[in-house]
Amino acid sequence: MPVKKTAIKKTKKTDAILSDFSETPTQSINSCGCCKVTGNKTTKIIILLAFILLFALALSKGYILVALVNNKPIFRMQLDQAMMSRFGKQTLEGMISEALIGEEARKLGVTITKTEIDTQEEEVLKSFGGKVTLEELLTYQGTTKEEFDNQIKLQLLVNKMMQKDVVVTDEEIATYKETNKAIMVSSDEADLTKEARKALVEQKTNEKIQPWFTELKNKAKIFKFF
Repeated sequence: MPVKKTAIKKTKKTDAILSDFSETPTQSINSCGCCKVTGNKTTKIIILLAFILLFALALSKGYILVALVNNKPIFRMQLDQAMMSRFGKQTLEGMISEALIGEEARKLGVTITKTEIDTQEEEVLKSFGGKVTLEELLTYQGTTKEEFDNQIKLQLLVNKMMQKDVVVTDEEIATYKETNKAIMVSSDEADLTKEARKALVEQKTNEKIQPWFTELKNKAKIFKFF
């Protein structure tokens, strides 16, 4: 009889141990499931906050909303459409011209240095009698320094390409000095000759630009999509 009681006790202990062991994985799985749910919620919250932050940043930078008029919004898309309809064709023509001039300059190996651009800027400012600063000129033209430099670079590229074949004779210089003596600023004879030569080169260059560019544009393959 004692043997039977001992067997029963051992069986109960074994069942208890097995019961605890079988419950443990279930509890662990349930616990992991809670972690997954919590993790998913946290990820969604982070994504939502990031979206709100990006949206607020876009608003502050004018990427979506550009103005409010009596609490009525003007969106970036509306502005872009208005700009395209009013200035799109003009801007596109300018970009096409820049591309054609730049490509032709590369073919001919013509380049412009920063020193040349800075020198030309000084010449432009001198033409205003030294009474206008570069900042004032940029404000007046409604342009940036980078855009202004690019305009000068294009002008210098065209001048270099056109002036390669320009020839000014001594006779032309003498005639120019005689005809324009009253409006020339130089007083020394050598300076007068230099001034006359420069004016004649510019005159002949300007006469060549339009025919040259028209031919360049006619030869190019240009496709417009608006």
